[in-house]
Amino acid sequence: MRPFARLAALLGLALAAGAPAWAVYPERPINLIVSYGPGGGTDLVARMMGPFLQKYLGGDARIVVLNRPGAGGAIGFAELANAAPDGYTIGFLNTPNVLTAPMERQTTFTWQSFDLLGNLVDDPGAFTVRKGSEITTLADLAKYAKANPGKVTVGTTGTGSDDHIAMLQFQRATGTTLTHVPYKGAGEVRGAMDSGQIVVGAMNVGEALQYIKGGSALVFLGQMSKTRSALAPDVPTFAEQGYKLEQASLRGLAAPKGLPADIREKLVEAVRKTAQDPAFQQKAAELYAPLRYLAPAEYSAELRATETEYRALWQAMPWKE
Repeated sequence: MRPFARLAALLGLALAAGAPAWAVYPERPINLIVSYGPGGGTDLVARMMGPFLQKYLGGDARIVVLNRPGAGGAIGFAELANAAPDGYTIGFLNTPNVLTAPMERQTTFTWQSFDLLGNLVDDPGAFTVRKGSEITTLADLAKYAKANPGKVTVGTTGTGSDDHIAMLQFQRATGTTLTHVPYKGAGEVRGAMDSGQIVVGAMNVGEALQYIKGGSALVFLGQMSKTRSALAPDVPTFAEQGYKLEQASLRGLAAPKGLPADIREKLVEAVRKTAQDPAFQQKAAELYAPLRYLAPAEYSAELRATETEYRALWQAMPWKE
């Protein structure tokens, strides 16, 4: 029998016998992109979550966290959107950044560039100052800012972030001029606060609590949730202090658009099981990460509604710098 004929015969026998697929997903490490620097809330959750995803994906799953900070998260979001849709690159989407970046400038992604796998975290925003500051309330902040135009520096996780938009809304509501200082992640904001480089640290409640636990001398001025978060029941909301301002950051997992159906189903199920795992929930509580699981359909509806709100805000108050 000629070589080619022999090969064809062997292949035919294998197919007839129902030979297994060449590989079972996952057969190699999965990259998990975090669009912010090390030490921030998303980074901490990603690294804590890795072993749980590995457990529920099975096989040879191994999660490798890749930090891709810059441009308010847009660098990491673009890398995720443009990766091969093979299940070996997933990543966190952070709102509002993934929604606002395409409003501010031309990007290679929108939130619809991704296959959504499920949301995990919903963390309200907050303003913090260093312990010992003469500013102890939002009213104090407004008074000081009016008396010292431009001298109040506010650190955020980037242009178009919930922190940045909150700063602009507060500035507008109080008739003050604040100076925006964008960083590549909450970890950098923390460092700037610890060293006294900025006056106000705009970050999420869970992140601030984690940093306080770690030794940072931060004090809350207020939280931007509708009601007081269970994580910080003693911290008054902005609304309680006379400022109708609400901001929060959803943090959910996604993959490039076009995943094979079976791989997508496996990833969605692994995210769901992770969110429901009591051990994961306990570790999230230790990180002060307020969990809010949303299945892909619910997550999509939430992103669509939030995008509409931010587009209206963009028309009324463009925040591009």
